[in-house]
Amino acid sequence: MSGPDLALAISVFLACAVEAVEALTIVLAVGVTRSWRWALTGVAAGTVALAATVAALGPALASVPINALRVVVGGLLLVFGLQWLRKAVLRAAGLKAMRDEDKEFAAETDAARAATGAGAGFDAYTFTIAFKGVLLEGLEVAFIVVTFGASQHNVGLAAAAAAAAVLVVVVTGFVVRAPLARVPENAMKFAVGVMLTSFGIFWGAEGAGATWPGGDAALLVIIPGVLLASLGLVPWLRRAAAAPAVGRSTA
Repeated sequence: MSGPDLALAISVFLACAVEAVEALTIVLAVGVTRSWRWALTGVAAGTVALAATVAALGPALASVPINALRVVVGGLLLVFGLQWLRKAVLRAAGLKAMRDEDKEFAAETDAARAATGAGAGFDAYTFTIAFKGVLLEGLEVAFIVVTFGASQHNVGLAAAAAAAAVLVVVVTGFVVRAPLARVPENAMKFAVGVMLTSFGIFWGAEGAGATWPGGDAALLVIIPGVLLASLGLVPWLRRAAAAPAVGRSTA
């Protein structure tokens, strides 16, 4: 496996694992609290709807010129990547609260208990929440697979990495029957943000007509460069946030 292919597989795996953890937290909350039958029915319906959506929209990308596709995909990846990276950097610097899957699970559980409609018959609340969680998070997974795979001409590898991530998260979650609170989600989002941003820079520039020295090997420079710049922002933001507090205490 080449360097770019390895980077593609790792970035897709991590990004899809984060989305799978969030979907699993929702499904577990309504399943444990209300009805596993209707939670799993919602999961199945969401999966079918997701497959139909991907089947309908995915092939349309094949008709788009590759340079235009790379410009669009590069821009989208930069938007998503910088958004993820911003949150991860702020959390690492202590300026934004860490996402807590235990709290998310508790919140979903409380909402499920408070909702009406649980009983022997059809549980619309459980079905809808599970359906929505799988469909929305699944669409993000599909977006990652299609855009990364299409731009790298390797949709099969991207799909395999996504499937592996979802399988690992689902099996682990249902074995422990609890949210994956010990998953270092911020570290994963940091890594995914770096990868998305790096690929966005690479593909966006290529689509605009630029030629990278060394071709795909340029990613081996871009990715560490984005990572080092992002890591450097963490202590800088910590110092910047602490400076006003120090000034007030000495005044």
